[in-house]
Amino acid sequence: MIKKADIILFIIILAVGLAVTVLPLTRTLNDPEVKVTVNGETYGVYPLSEDRTVEILQSTSDGTGTMKNVLVIRDGKCFMESASCHNQICVNHGPISGRGQVIVCLPNKVVCEIVGGGDVDVVSG
Repeated sequence: MIKKADIILFIIILAVGLAVTVLPLTRTLNDPEVKVTVNGETYGVYPLSEDRTVEILQSTSDGTGTMKNVLVIRDGKCFMESASCHNQICVNHGPISGRGQVIVCLPNKVVCEIVGGGDVDVVSG
């Protein structure tokens, strides 16, 4: 025998299932941004649509100096213009603009990652 509470529970479960399925398909995409993290903490998030230069400053682990990276955002792309690290891999990395692309300065523990924009992958999105 089906009770009124069973019908209500079925409708609630059905509504939640539809919401979980439909919302990722209908959400609007944000403009792409570059998220800068230092030592795993967010330093800043900057839109790729606005040209700017970001100086990323931090103290050395022993507190005796300052590490510096300079990130440039221009024409919808970003690149590391300079860094105080010795290997300069981040500076030699090409510009990035696509969601999920990253520039990493391992010695200075700086990560610049493109977030937002692009196509949504509904399966993992």
